[in-house]
Amino acid sequence: MNKISRGEFLKLGSLSLLGALVSDAVFANDRFFSAAAVKVDSDLMKKLVSANDAKVKKILLQVVDSNIRLSTFRSLAADIAVMSASISYSASEFYKSKVVVDRLSQAADAMLNVQYSDGTVDAGGNRQSPPDTAFVLEYICSAATVLRENKQKDLDQVKEKLKKFIQNAGEAMITGGVHTPNHRWVVSAALANINSLYPDVRYVQRIDQWLAEGVYINQDGHYSERSGIYSAVIDKALITMARLLNRPELLKMVQKNLITTYYYTEPNGDLVTVDSKRQDQFMDITVTKFYLQYRYMAIHTGNPLFAYMVKLIEKSPDFDKYILQDSLVEFMGDPELQQQIPVSSNVENDFEKFFVLSNLARIRRGKTSITLFGGNDKPVLIASGRSSNPNFLMYRKGDAILKYMRLSSSFFRMGYFSGEGIEKVGNKYILKETKEADYYQPLAPEFRKADGDYQLSESKDGRFWNKMDFDNRIASNVKKQTTVIEIEENNGALSLDFKVDGPPNVEITIEMCFKEGTEIAGATQGEKGNYFLKSGTAQLSMGTDAIQIGPGICEHQNVSNLDSEEYTYHQGTLRTDGVHVYITGFTPFHHKMTIS
Repeated sequence: MNKISRGEFLKLGSLSLLGALVSDAVFANDRFFSAAAVKVDSDLMKKLVSANDAKVKKILLQVVDSNIRLSTFRSLAADIAVMSASISYSASEFYKSKVVVDRLSQAADAMLNVQYSDGTVDAGGNRQSPPDTAFVLEYICSAATVLRENKQKDLDQVKEKLKKFIQNAGEAMITGGVHTPNHRWVVSAALANINSLYPDVRYVQRIDQWLAEGVYINQDGHYSERSGIYSAVIDKALITMARLLNRPELLKMVQKNLITTYYYTEPNGDLVTVDSKRQDQFMDITVTKFYLQYRYMAIHTGNPLFAYMVKLIEKSPDFDKYILQDSLVEFMGDPELQQQIPVSSNVENDFEKFFVLSNLARIRRGKTSITLFGGNDKPVLIASGRSSNPNFLMYRKGDAILKYMRLSSSFFRMGYFSGEGIEKVGNKYILKETKEADYYQPLAPEFRKADGDYQLSESKDGRFWNKMDFDNRIASNVKKQTTVIEIEENNGALSLDFKVDGPPNVEITIEMCFKEGTEIAGATQGEKGNYFLKSGTAQLSMGTDAIQIGPGICEHQNVSNLDSEEYTYHQGTLRTDGVHVYITGFTPFHHKMTIS
């Protein structure tokens, strides 16, 4: 059978795609699709077209102002991509629509109006931002790619406008800088896209300059930011470069990260992000935005785990919002994505994985899913690029969800426990932390100043700043508090052993936050809707699923200001929505309990 040309493939409507075949030569190196004929997933294509058209209808109802002031232009660029897909796809009700042509022209004008002379656009607080322009280019280049195959004459002006925007932005991509690790690869992917449309050796030279720095991925399968959001971004960027620049070696890193992401995925598609070094360490996100990456890699590697993830994401509640509404243009730009993906049941769904460098353990036993974490960056600082989430245990049994467990101490108001790594000894996971607080002696004569005007400096224990010249003072009366938490898992049940030692009579609080709407039995409600497990066990239920915790102890009910002064000084808090249950005591504190 002859190969289907790129242009012919894009013109095929969803009905004509039924039974369409792609030459096996295209996939000669792919174990998954080594058969002579590969079928298109026509049901998925119909859904993509329908969702894309529905979004076009919403776009057409909006009023377009070419002089509009927006804080970010990704949504406008995404609209251009969505409309370009519908007008170019023969099964779309907007195929060759003159109304869409007019709206595309208006949107292209709006993009050109906000583009600076250096080729950049603004994004929120980032002014004239090369990396944010690269994110915009992802959509604009996708639009230009599908429109290139569309011979509709009244689109010529739109194509020229998009070409002007892309080539202007290309100059910014060649010379512009970045902020974060993932930006390097987003910019490089944008350059690869531009080069595929309008080849220029300078684009590839700039890509090589960034790639020469090396793409960091560790043995755990994490990129440097250890972020679910930005791992999806990097995976997509590396796939783009591998595909358009013929650099398949980049896919090895994608494969490694996607395997790790599988183990970080909850049965319902939620993604574990507690160890992220970016904003998603405190966010609830799903694995859905990895869909195109898993689909591409399932096709190119034959890994049944990737195929499993494709099917899992397709069943997720947010699949329509994040994939179906925006991805038709991706499937048109890379027709390989349209292939059917068989489902393999040979997937590991009962496991225990310890990610040593991340100090994170993931355990799955049937309906029970467990996460243990002890890998904050030290010292704990509140800043983008650093891990600071104090959640050390998360536990799920079906719909019953313990969102997190934390431990806080009133020891010098230094806040939550933050593990100094995880040590695995036999079947136990051991988390430890030592907190230390100082007092300070008078300055030696040679450091004294008659006017008392000393250097503004940070205390040696890092708790505060003052004009006290701490560097030249001797610390004394040093107080230490040590915390050891031992956790042992047995068929989904956890045995926990808490030991906190140091100065006596320090308040200790074990905080458990369950998902909103959880029903509770066995605990006593106190002020502000908080619950205290004074003794015995409690059951936390959601639907037909339940988690048992206990025994409890309650020696105080002071559960305000559990955060460190870094938060409370600014009236901030890490407390989240949910059903909060507390176990409390005083040092020396030794308590054993189970979660099952």
